[in-house]
Amino acid sequence: MTVSTKSASDANQPGNSGTGQSSPASPATHARWDIQAEGLTKLYGDFPALQHVDLEVPQGEFLALLGRNGAGKTTLLKLLALLTRPTSGKLTIRGITHDGDLTELRRGMGLLGHNSFLYDELTAEENLLFYAKLYGIGEPRRAIRQMLEAIGLSSFGKELVRNFSRGMKQRLAIGRVFLHDPELILLDEPFTGLDDRAVALLENSLLNAHRQGKTILLCTHQLELSLKLASRLLILDRGKVAYQGPNQPDRVEQMRELYLQFAG
Repeated sequence: MTVSTKSASDANQPGNSGTGQSSPASPATHARWDIQAEGLTKLYGDFPALQHVDLEVPQGEFLALLGRNGAGKTTLLKLLALLTRPTSGKLTIRGITHDGDLTELRRGMGLLGHNSFLYDELTAEENLLFYAKLYGIGEPRRAIRQMLEAIGLSSFGKELVRNFSRGMKQRLAIGRVFLHDPELILLDEPFTGLDDRAVALLENSLLNAHRQGKTILLCTHQLELSLKLASRLLILDRGKVAYQGPNQPDRVEQMRELYLQFAG
């Protein structure tokens, strides 16, 4: 089952579960989400977590961020998610710099990371209603009902999240990310620890979002997953860009060798 990022009425449509890459929608039909980073650097004390990163992500691109543990993937994603500020360099998203008014930019983002951002003492419906109000969703109750059905939790809407199994919490967290139809989707190792049902849900949701022209940045150490889903790859090595280029499914062995050189 795919979580649609187009409209609430499409939330129950099954997604493409094939292994091929999807083709993004024409940029002319969507507002453009350009991400531009120039000399982006982040220091933690004297430690350079990220060093002089230059990056351009056009609207509708699916970019996989790869690298070893400690390579700077999560730091870069946090900068792009506007959760922290760079020590130096310039970050521009949709024409707005990181020191500008970021309220509307944040409304257009969906973030999935190690924290589910769910509240155990609230029901599934109450959790989604909180985020629906936060993002100003019209007809929130209707959107929530359709989302719960899409993620297979329609019978558990009034159940406290603390009583959910791990897999149910995972699916609810995925529903939270896609509830407000974000234009920019940021994911930090989102497949780690997911059960099979949640993996299928997230994969199909991302393929569907890519077809719709959403911009997606996936932070992962899984090369095979990146080759399956992404249109472009970026490999970080000790805080620096080691490789940046298009995904080339017809050159799988060369891509594996490149990955092993910098991130294996």
